[in-house]
Amino acid sequence: HHVLSRAVLVAPVLALVAGCAPFAERPTPGTVALPFVKSFASTRLGDASASGWQEWEFSRFKKATRYQLVEDDGRVVVKATADSSASGLRHQLRLDPLAYPVITWRWKVNELIEAADNTRRETEDAPARVLVMFDGDIGKLPFAEQLAFDDFHALTGQRMPYATLVYIWENRVRKGSVIPNAHTSRVKMIVAESGRESLGRWHTITRNVVDDFRLAFGEEPGTITAVGIMTDTDNTRTKAEAFYGDIGFRRAPPPAGSRADAK
Repeated sequence: HHVLSRAVLVAPVLALVAGCAPFAERPTPGTVALPFVKSFASTRLGDASASGWQEWEFSRFKKATRYQLVEDDGRVVVKATADSSASGLRHQLRLDPLAYPVITWRWKVNELIEAADNTRRETEDAPARVLVMFDGDIGKLPFAEQLAFDDFHALTGQRMPYATLVYIWENRVRKGSVIPNAHTSRVKMIVAESGRESLGRWHTITRNVVDDFRLAFGEEPGTITAVGIMTDTDNTRTKAEAFYGDIGFRRAPPPAGSRADAK
């Protein structure tokens, strides 16, 4: 992403909105799996796209990443293929993160993007991203940030989320790190996986979005309005491939030793 105008400040946020669904697994004790995000596995392979998921192209000047339903590891999942491209899938929802703070998903990456470095604006690409978007009071933000929201809407016809957490697979930054977005303070990247150790196999990620939001933004989260997935290589002008399993939200497990935990 290059800074050519004020509007370009919001371009990466466009590239941050993609989608996923609830994983068809047995809930662990004390948790509740939600049906608010449609499962990829509930969609037939012959269908053009997963139910409830929408393609999201960020700019007519950017090539779109290809997303297709495939079978892998005995389940229907989404395969993303990027070639100097940036786009995603997203799924809208309305969810109270305080009631259901735990997000879980599966993903698989076979190779890293060697030139990618999300701490640098010119190489901000990732083989796999999972996004969570939040509502909030835009009016309380600094004036310059409010202008970015206006520019985003004028550029795309869509409303930019108040805040977006982007869980990424990074090359070298340690897991759990928060990486500021180079273009806007309303997007923060959290390293959910890093390096080559987990390449080539399915990996399950579980995060607490409330804790992550507080860490990244220093405030309480508003309503979750959408989730997404994205594989992008537009900055490094390279190729990448990733697989995404279902995404689900759950209640937090009860504290150890509590009455609910003892049942």
